[in-house]
Amino acid sequence: MERIKPRPHVYNGMPARDLGSEGWLKPWSGGNGGNCLEAMKLADGRIAVRQSTDPDGPALIYTTDEMLAFIEGAKSGQADFLLS
Repeated sequence: MERIKPRPHVYNGMPARDLGSEGWLKPWSGGNGGNCLEAMKLADGRIAVRQSTDPDGPALIYTTDEMLAFIEGAKSGQADFLLS
């Protein structure tokens, strides 16, 4: 009988590889040579983000409210300082 491996405790900074390789998406991509962010919607509704060039590196875990605040802030120009 095959045993199902339980999913690890999900925490900020955990190795992204521990979340598996399925379900990661590149919601945006540009002419940056493949250096993209990948995101995954977790079963509990949170969002994991990792660097596409380091898929085994750390995953940052955000609540939907945190991600919504970031996206809305970026759209309104509040993150423009990151590019200057």
